[in-house]
Amino acid sequence: MLPGIAVARVPAYSISTVLKSAPAASAMIRFYFHPTPNPAKVALFLEEAALPYEVVPIDTSKGAQHTPEFRAINPNGKVPAIVDTDGPGGPATVFDSSAILLYLGDKTGRFVGRPQDRPELLSWLMFIGTGLGPFSGQAVHFQYAAPDSPYALNRYRREAQRHYQVLERRMAGREHIVGEDYTIVDMSAWGWLDRASRVFKGEEQPLAAYPNLQRWFSRIDNRPAAARARRVGSDHEFKKVNDEETRRALFPSNYPPAGD
Repeated sequence: MLPGIAVARVPAYSISTVLKSAPAASAMIRFYFHPTPNPAKVALFLEEAALPYEVVPIDTSKGAQHTPEFRAINPNGKVPAIVDTDGPGGPATVFDSSAILLYLGDKTGRFVGRPQDRPELLSWLMFIGTGLGPFSGQAVHFQYAAPDSPYALNRYRREAQRHYQVLERRMAGREHIVGEDYTIVDMSAWGWLDRASRVFKGEEQPLAAYPNLQRWFSRIDNRPAAARARRVGSDHEFKKVNDEETRRALFPSNYPPAGD
C-alpha cells in the first residue's frame, strides 16, 4: 500500500461491529470486498487515488452478503459497496461498481476525463456495467457451474465475444477508452478483462483475437496501482470450496425461499 493508506482487515461476519464501532476518523472509505471483477475496479480506483480506506471482507461463498447488516448497506446483496465516512452531509453509502466509480471520481475530481468527454464516459461506463460485465459473468457461470446446457454455453460465450469485439474496434488507434486520459472507464474494463481466461475457458491466450485490447490491457495492468489492487484482501482467507452452502449463497434464486 502507499504510505498513509491504512487498510484494516475485518472478519467477514463482523459487519455490524464495524458499523457500530469504527470511528469516522479511522478511515474515509469502508470498502466491502470480495476478490471478484466488480470489487477489483473499485480497488484499482482507491489505489490510484491514494484514498485512505479499510477493507471489510464479504465472503459471498459463505453468504455474508445476505446478512441483515450488509443488506442495510446494499439491499441487493452484492459487492462492492462503500461507506464514505466523509460524504456530503455525513456518511454516504454507495453500491454498484459503476456508481461507486462515478461517486469517487466526482468526489476527488480525478479519472473522470474532461467535461466534453462526459457523454462518452457515461456511455462506455454503462456499456461495461450492463453489457460486457454481465454477459462475461454469465459466460463464466454456464461454462463452470452448468456446462450441460449447450444453448446457454453458446449464447453467453458468443455474446461475451461480441462485447469484446465492440471494445476491440473502439480501441483501434486509441490509448484509452474515453478521451485522451486514463479514466474510470479504463478501470472498469480492466476489472473484467483481467478475468478473460475464465470468460473464454480453454483459450491459452484469451486476448489473442483482440490485439487492440491486449495492447490496452497490458498498459493498464502494468500500472503499479494494478499490482496493489490485486493484493487487496489477499490476507483474508475467502472460501474456495464449491459446495452446497456456496451454491445456495451465490445462487439463492435457484432454491425455494426459506420456509417453503
